[in-house]
Amino acid sequence: MASVTATAKPEPGDAAPEDLTGAASPKPRRRSGRGRALPRLRMPGTRLGRLIIALNLIGLLVLIGGALVLNELRRGLVDARIDSLTTQGELMVQIIDRAATVGEPEPRMDSGYASEILQMLANPKSQRARLFDAEGREVADSDWVADRVDTTILPPAKARDDSGLDLRLTRPPPRRAAEAARALKAEVAEALTGRHWSGMREGEHGERVVSVSIPIQHVQAVLGVLVLEARDVDAIIARERVALIPFILTAIATSLASSLLLSRLIAQPVLRLARAADRVRLSRARAISLPDLARRQDELGDLTRSLEAMTHALSEQMDAVESFAADVAHEIRNPLTSLRSAVETLDLVSDPVARERLLKVLQNDVQRLDRLVTDISNASRLDAELSRDAPRPVDMERLVRDIVGIYQAAAKPGDAQVQFTPSNAMSPLRVAGREGPLGQIVRNLIDNARSFSPPDGTVGVTVTQARGRVLVAVADEGPGIPPENLETIFQRFYTSRPKGAAFGGNSGLGLSIARQIADAHGGSLQAKNIVDPQGTVKGALFLLSLPVMG
Repeated sequence: MASVTATAKPEPGDAAPEDLTGAASPKPRRRSGRGRALPRLRMPGTRLGRLIIALNLIGLLVLIGGALVLNELRRGLVDARIDSLTTQGELMVQIIDRAATVGEPEPRMDSGYASEILQMLANPKSQRARLFDAEGREVADSDWVADRVDTTILPPAKARDDSGLDLRLTRPPPRRAAEAARALKAEVAEALTGRHWSGMREGEHGERVVSVSIPIQHVQAVLGVLVLEARDVDAIIARERVALIPFILTAIATSLASSLLLSRLIAQPVLRLARAADRVRLSRARAISLPDLARRQDELGDLTRSLEAMTHALSEQMDAVESFAADVAHEIRNPLTSLRSAVETLDLVSDPVARERLLKVLQNDVQRLDRLVTDISNASRLDAELSRDAPRPVDMERLVRDIVGIYQAAAKPGDAQVQFTPSNAMSPLRVAGREGPLGQIVRNLIDNARSFSPPDGTVGVTVTQARGRVLVAVADEGPGIPPENLETIFQRFYTSRPKGAAFGGNSGLGLSIARQIADAHGGSLQAKNIVDPQGTVKGALFLLSLPVMG
């Protein structure tokens, strides 16, 4: 007869258990119709983030895997114990039914003879057998037959209180025995209906008991119930817990190893970066150099490369500042020397014409110093201004038209005339930038062109668009630029003065500032000569190119 168990067993049609990670088993990658493999799924996050998650999951997966394995083992052992008890119980029930059934036509069980059979068949060392009659009264117990005496270690004696009463006498009686008796009674009542019962319940001392209750039937009459109990479940569970110890130790070792690995991969390199930064700060070094960390292809490698690039850029900026300071000192020293010489000579000259010439020299040197100080101030504030303001849409054609209008309104007789040619574009020619610095480029180019143009000459300014760029061209009618100086004119304090040009008319910073602003806006500034078909130079052309705002 098949037994009805209280424990759940996997059916043939049930789904297979999931993998230890909680995810389904990996499936082979399918290919598309054209034979190309589908993209491989990757864990989101950064490289170090994925490493940290993976290392922390390994120890957890070891514990989960061990728990799942031992849980399945425990379930299998309990089910096997139930099957074994059921097989033994059915055999014993058949023997009792055939040998201890008396009375016709109303059969009944001979309790004495059934107890003798139980004594012969029961194995009190591994199980406990109980026999109940048709009214549910217990008539035999293998513990009685074996004369076994259950022993229980008494709890330690407790101190008496001030009244002299033993506090243990005031404690309520234990309820486990009563609860175990009720559970056994319900189990027997279930079997007296003719149905098998099997499962696990608590015993009188709180231990786990695997129990099987099988009705003793003669044809349709239920003559009694045989209850078989196995009390070694706690021992099995204790052995399972001992078996879990290697998994726990493995998980602990994995966690320690992952922690040490993370410390080596993250904490120590970060400490090295901090110490390298301190060396740069304290010893005033120019750059951080950690080549072994820079070769890493993770976030720390990116951080190291960024720090090296940052300190390298700062070193270059410091070199530029030192070079700029040296150039400023050199450029200011020239007019100061001229001023000192003129002032020292002024008191010694009595000729009015010579004195007038010396006063003009003093005036020109003062104007030159004023221009130098202004341009140096603009150049020193340029980086701060470019980093302070956020880029905004700038209509270059409107900006250039407004600037040209100011020059036209302030023109004096004999000055070069500034003319603007509109682009006739259907839409505004906008660029992303800062209106102040962009206007400074146009003003510097126009001032440079006017300074080299002949009296009553013309400076032409145009704005066009070509290939996604806004082009601002400033052309003059001056002597042009020597071919070897087409790039050097953009260096700081470099002035290319043609014959006849006034000395000190340019500070040598205007074109340098203009190119620096153009580079900061992602553009370019180039110079070339205007040549006619006969090869004669007709002037210079400066071309500013800026990306169109998308």
